[in-house]
Amino acid sequence: MAPPLVPGLLILALWVALVRGGAVSPFFLPLPSDIAREFLAGVTRGTLLDATATTLRESLLGVLLGASVAVPLGYLMARSRLAARAFQPYVAATQAVPAVALAPLLALWMGYGVFPVVVLCALMVFFPIMVNTMLGIHGVDREVLAAARVDGVGAWRMMRHIEFPLALPSVLAGIRTGVTLSATGAVVGEFVMGGEGLGQLLAVQRSGADTVGMFATLLILSALAITMYGLTRLVEVYVAARLEG
Repeated sequence: MAPPLVPGLLILALWVALVRGGAVSPFFLPLPSDIAREFLAGVTRGTLLDATATTLRESLLGVLLGASVAVPLGYLMARSRLAARAFQPYVAATQAVPAVALAPLLALWMGYGVFPVVVLCALMVFFPIMVNTMLGIHGVDREVLAAARVDGVGAWRMMRHIEFPLALPSVLAGIRTGVTLSATGAVVGEFVMGGEGLGQLLAVQRSGADTVGMFATLLILSALAITMYGLTRLVEVYVAARLEG
């Protein structure tokens, strides 16, 4: 039996024992079998799949938006001391305010719907991608850069053909961290700003005290985050293998 399955099965066994033994009410902690039935019913109705597709779309758009700003800024700060001194205080200040706390402000500024949720997701992923980009650029072998300069390689070609490819594994590691944060941002954003994703579905289920439905939604949300994380990790491993080969 795979090691990760052992603690999971132990937790499930304890879960069932607590509920069956009357230590915990099924209203607060539904049986796994009830959650599985609700999950299958939601998939059959299409409710869960439609909500998952919406949350996935918002999450991926958030990652793209966040990365489109974080990667260039991370490169600039890694290569320019002036840019680092200019931007670092503001970047540090953004981390003092949790991105999820900005959701009400985004709703006020941008209204309700998909776009403000995507912006919230972008804010969630921005910092880890930017930091990993900086670390990746700083980690490029300076002797390689010096040799390229001797060969007459310009700044643009240096960035495109040497610096960015060598820093790509680090950038992808930041994106791998960001995708799970983006899924969290999408759910929180839907709680506050509405929509048709898993966050909005959770809000409806909470209002109706549908504990079983909430657990089923959390199950598919967890599966979504794990899948996104795993796929990003596969891309990361593939890129690393290509660079080493």
